Amino acid sequence: MQVQQGPGWRFGLDPSRVGFPVLLGGEGWAVELTAEEARGLQEAVMRLVAEWGAIADQLMAEERITLELERGPIWVELEGTARAVALRFVLQPEAGGRGVEGSWPIEASQALVAVWAQDPWAGGGSPTAAPQG
Repeated sequence: MQVQQGPGWRFGLDPSRVGFPVLLGGEGWAVELTAEEARGLQEAVMRLVAEWGAIADQLMAEERITLELERGPIWVELEGTARAVALRFVLQPEAGGRGVEGSWPIEASQALVAVWAQDPWAGGGSPTAAPQG
């Protein structure tokens, strides 16, 4: 498993694992995700980051913003200021499935977004095709 990590965050990908090839973690928590769940979460986070980037320069220095996105079983929240944001997510359990909630503080959120912006699944790293959006 290829693991990237820093203070308050961890992201691992093992394309050879069937079922739950992605490890995602924060301070005191970690969860294994399916490739579809991980890609869906990555896409939702990157969409909110893009929206935040488009309006950040319109915010006053002390002004706070919260953006939310719900797509299928995934809910993501981005909260912060014009200069930095923190992330939170909820994976809603499907019938008989598991659910998880996680969050990262500002510094960890910035590092994880930087990893996801480089698309860790590029080059055949994903064991399944990217979900259609």
